[in-house]
Amino acid sequence: MRNNELMKYAGMATQFMATLGVAFFLGIKIDKWSNLNFPIATICLPLLMLIYMLWKIVKESNTQK
Repeated sequence: MRNNELMKYAGMATQFMATLGVAFFLGIKIDKWSNLNFPIATICLPLLMLIYMLWKIVKESNTQK
């Protein structure tokens, strides 16, 4: 594996983790703001971002070939 490919996948992993972190943070803030007993935004927002990021990774990795 070349260094460029390694850096590309390291960048994608960093973006993946940062996106999930921001989604959790925003989910917690939305749940505190809405005063709900069940943390629906904390569950749904990261789940939606996880689905989006996996779709994006598959799409980007398939265009290389």
